[in-house]
Amino acid sequence: MEQKLFGYPSFDENGEEILSTYDNEYSDMLMDVRVYRMKKGETRTFERKGEETAILLLSGEIEFSFEGKTEKVCRKDVFTEGPYALHVCTGKCVEVKALNDSEILVQCTKNETEFASKLYRPEDAPWGYSCVGKFGNTAKRRVNTIFDKEIAPWSNMVLGEVLNDRGNWSGFLPHRHPQPELYYFKFDRPEGFGASFNGDEVFKSVDNSFSAIKGGNLHPQSAAPGFQMYTCWMIRHLDNDPWLQTTRNEDEAYIWMHEAQF
Repeated sequence: MEQKLFGYPSFDENGEEILSTYDNEYSDMLMDVRVYRMKKGETRTFERKGEETAILLLSGEIEFSFEGKTEKVCRKDVFTEGPYALHVCTGKCVEVKALNDSEILVQCTKNETEFASKLYRPEDAPWGYSCVGKFGNTAKRRVNTIFDKEIAPWSNMVLGEVLNDRGNWSGFLPHRHPQPELYYFKFDRPEGFGASFNGDEVFKSVDNSFSAIKGGNLHPQSAAPGFQMYTCWMIRHLDNDPWLQTTRNEDEAYIWMHEAQF
């Protein structure tokens, strides 16, 4: 099945929004990624055999129940507060109860490795500014890494977030890596939009849309002036070729910009 590069999914009557699966048009991502809107009092259960699962709170207040423990977490929204994400291995059952109307993102991939469950909190993944003062300050953005190969060497995934300043770029300089990556976008206003570059194609990014970045494609992004853009970035390690911070390969055509004066 030929991979599509961009998606505008919608929530169904059960509050589920499907991004990539192992057998839909975004199967090259090698991940199953879905977003759920949960009403107050609603409960969802997640248990994947042969897969690891990360459940990221995007907004609201929820209670995680797993391995005989319960953890209550809340997040006003992705623009003002840091992340809570529960990461579990194959066969672990997680129950999520919405204590208020909430939204969660669930990222899964194939992984038979057993590891200890971990609830990542905002202090585990602090926001840090990137590219301050560079490129005329037009690529300044906040980034966090919830887990990657250095933080969770047993995982086959990477999970993190980016906040674009209004009108600014992210993923800049234009760069590529061999591992597939999925970007899920949110904007601080419903009419917000940006531009998502994926190889030689460019798309209008809007609230709840996503970009499915095939390994090797250049993928800078930008937000329109006046709008703050949030990106959840998810990478699937390749067998014997994991994504590392040093895997980011900037396109040689743009490297001169590192020394340019704007």
